[in-house]
Amino acid sequence: MPDILNIKNLSCGYGNGFHLHKINLNLPIGSFTGIIGPNGSGKTTLFKAISGILKPKEGILLLQAKNIAHFSYKEKAKHIAVVSQSVAVDSVRVEDFVLMGRMPYHSRFSFFEQKEDYEIAHRYMKLTGTYHLKDKLMTQLSGGEQQLVDIARALSQEPDLLLLDEATSHLDIGHQVQILNLLQKLNNDLKISILMIIHDLNLAGEYCDFLVMMNKGSIHIKGKPEEVLHYRHIEKVYNTLVVTDTNPISGKPIVLLVSENVHSRGQFSKTV
Repeated sequence: MPDILNIKNLSCGYGNGFHLHKINLNLPIGSFTGIIGPNGSGKTTLFKAISGILKPKEGILLLQAKNIAHFSYKEKAKHIAVVSQSVAVDSVRVEDFVLMGRMPYHSRFSFFEQKEDYEIAHRYMKLTGTYHLKDKLMTQLSGGEQQLVDIARALSQEPDLLLLDEATSHLDIGHQVQILNLLQKLNNDLKISILMIIHDLNLAGEYCDFLVMMNKGSIHIKGKPEEVLHYRHIEKVYNTLVVTDTNPISGKPIVLLVSENVHSRGQFSKTV
């Protein structure tokens, strides 16, 4: 299967500050990939490089074999859509917010949405379960509803690659699962390639088919969830004692924390 994203020897960063070092990563079309790692490991920096906010100092990023650096702003927005950790909302109607996703398709002198724009926006609002909110203001929505609307806006760009930067971090478990179930459906049904930063290792293991664990600006390990979510990798990167096991229903890896009290009594064993 051809790659949606191909990163070769990428190095980039912030002046004399934090840098990514020699990142190599290939993601097949239709993959659902999670980026995990502790704070400051380089997850968001990698996203900024992929979306074009940060320019590579070395290396190259290819989207479907084309150099992302050569894309215009509009071209990039037609291929890559980003859903951030929090939605910057204002007193704008939900429908109008979602229609912002159609802006890359407007001609230079086109200031008004066409019939097709509304059809596409409404399609993804229905798909995300937000169509009934279309006449509400974004400020009237809950955090979970805002994230679903933002996903509808991103999908209205009709991207090949959907980037999500900790899009579920501030939500309760119910809304987290709702959004991840939606993303899994989009990935399965529409074959949209998804790359998301996610902090919850158990959710990452349950929903993603490929994981990239980052540490100190480099990739520590990448592979299937059962390969990456091994206690040795987690303890080394996160400096936290854990036990790993398998979800008896889904067969996916799960990570269990061990408190210092339990550790001191030796009341645990690890799954190797």
